Amino acid sequence: MLNDKVVLVTGAAGGIGRATAVAAAREGARVAVADLNLEGARETALLITDAGGSAIAMRTDISVPGDVRAMVGAVLDRYGRLDGAFNNAAIAQWQCGAASAKIGDIGEDAFARIMQVNVTGTWLCMRAELEHMSRNGGGAIVNASSISGLVGRAGSGAYSASKHAINGLTKTAAIEYAASDIRVNAVCPGFIDTVFVSSSLATRGDALLASVPMHRLGQPEEVAELVVWLLSDRARYITGSLQGVDGGFMAG
Repeated sequence: MLNDKVVLVTGAAGGIGRATAVAAAREGARVAVADLNLEGARETALLITDAGGSAIAMRTDISVPGDVRAMVGAVLDRYGRLDGAFNNAAIAQWQCGAASAKIGDIGEDAFARIMQVNVTGTWLCMRAELEHMSRNGGGAIVNASSISGLVGRAGSGAYSASKHAINGLTKTAAIEYAASDIRVNAVCPGFIDTVFVSSSLATRGDALLASVPMHRLGQPEEVAELVVWLLSDRARYITGSLQGVDGGFMAG
């Protein structure tokens, strides 16, 4: 699906990001793997190159404008263009010491950090990607949202707010850049078997699974398949959409 395309994946040291980078390479893409965790990014790139694909790895803090510019610059230096991007890097409340905290109990530093990474970081990536794609014939962007960007969830106020914001960025960019042949969509995963949901599993695993009609966690590869399809020309009339991968959670 992605033959001869160049795809950038952030947050690709593991989980959904790694699964997407590997799936994109399997479908013919040359892949740029970015993460704050450089060792993990290199491991992902090695999985790709060992399978005969082409990949580069880089350390990127998406909340730092200079890092984002350098990341896109490195892709262009290596591959000459950028056709698709999966803006997946994000942090959860538990990573900021605010696990399960109510809105009134979230500290200012934790709230600011979540917004800086999840919202500002995604916007910085989009800005750099859109600038290049606008000048070079178009492309496709997929942003990582969440079911928490579609509904409110107790104990996830800051994270939920950040993902609602990403939905707004996605829809607005889709409208603004449609005439430039740039498609912008978002995926909204439910409870996926990654370290990202480990805090929720530890505190309320049984209740969590009971809320999913399929009664199981999703696998990173199941999200990756949708992302790769959205980045491909097979989805060429789809833009501004919020695509769920949640085992039926939002149907309830």
